[in-house]
Amino acid sequence: MLKISLILSISFSILFSTVFSQVEKARRITEILCSDSLYGRGYVKNGVNKAADFLAKEYSKAGLKPYFEDSSFFQPFTLDVNTFPNQVELSVNGNSLTPGIDFVIDPMSGGGSGQMEFIYLDSSIMENPEELKPMVARVKNEEANAFFVNLEGVSRSLEAELQYQLKGLGRFGPVIFTTSRKFTWAVGRGQLKHPVYIVKSDKISSTDSVEYSVDAKMEKDFTSRNVVGFLPGKRKNAKTVVFTAHYDHLGGMGTEISTFFPGANDNASGTAMLISMADYFRENRTKYNMLFIAFAGEEAGLVGSKYFVENSPIEMKKIKFLLNLDIMGSGERGITVVNGAVLKKPFKKLKKINQKRGYLKQVKKRGETQNSDHHYFYQEGVPSFFIYTMGGNTHYHDVYDTYEELGFAAYNDVVKLLIDFVEKL
Repeated sequence: MLKISLILSISFSILFSTVFSQVEKARRITEILCSDSLYGRGYVKNGVNKAADFLAKEYSKAGLKPYFEDSSFFQPFTLDVNTFPNQVELSVNGNSLTPGIDFVIDPMSGGGSGQMEFIYLDSSIMENPEELKPMVARVKNEEANAFFVNLEGVSRSLEAELQYQLKGLGRFGPVIFTTSRKFTWAVGRGQLKHPVYIVKSDKISSTDSVEYSVDAKMEKDFTSRNVVGFLPGKRKNAKTVVFTAHYDHLGGMGTEISTFFPGANDNASGTAMLISMADYFRENRTKYNMLFIAFAGEEAGLVGSKYFVENSPIEMKKIKFLLNLDIMGSGERGITVVNGAVLKKPFKKLKKINQKRGYLKQVKKRGETQNSDHHYFYQEGVPSFFIYTMGGNTHYHDVYDTYEELGFAAYNDVVKLLIDFVEKL
């Protein structure tokens, strides 16, 4: 009995040492993915494909085999995406505002430049939507050329609805929305005729002199790439365990470094964890084949993962389990497991491992969602968890989601928990 306990203790110590050594490597990978040279891993300056090239090299170093028949790690696909490759400017009373901090531009904005002469709107327009028609007519008749929408004091849900409903005014003229809330940006798949801005309320009023300049370019059939690596299992005809994470992010507005969105927690951190998993399972093969997929196009609407599911050489029924990793840079409060509420047996197993080992403060279950790359696999019947960490880092889709803001508080323990889970499947 003593001998068995000693062996188990030594094995666990070796595992801990291996995992611990991966954390520094994960930090390095995350920092590079967040660096200025990759421009937010989006569609300005080809940042997303530069990140793909970097990951292919990391896959090779980790001992992964190219997944596709042409001995390539890459699975290309195309998408239409709206970009802002040059100036994105807004000046109030002669003072230039700072993109990403004082304002953001709606991802579907069109381009243009000039001085704004406003028609004023506020939330009361929702009670009398017919009043929009004469306002639009005034712009068409050139009595004014822009819309100023005051969102101050409305609820979060109403603010989101107003932005969604009224940004279509960008078909007729430039639009300013004001807000005191945190900015969150996204990727646009279409383009309005005119610019649409979201501006901090304390930086602008409808009576100010406002000048704007936006360069917007709709990229048709932009080629992006999933990065896919493979490790064979010990057994022939084995099922496959899949680790996924999206490596793309939002890119930026214009060419100034300060206006790029680094995407450290979302999702450079999860991408780094793919490499940690690959390093471990290269040295500790299981009975399962292991597939590691870094998806592009997640921020544009799960484009890369949908393409993979629809065009993959692997049959979905041959996948034993999928673990999708997103937002892995914190974890002080534990993790949330999407699909944990519906895949009860595997969630119970995951939670039992955590309770036994004492890895994380909490393993919280959640129901089904459609907001990450597990979704299309799960729709095809693949047992899938989407896991993200919970903690104090609230930076999301903003310019403050930087490498320096990450604590990696639970990184070691999430890695160990996932390894234990896979080995007990």
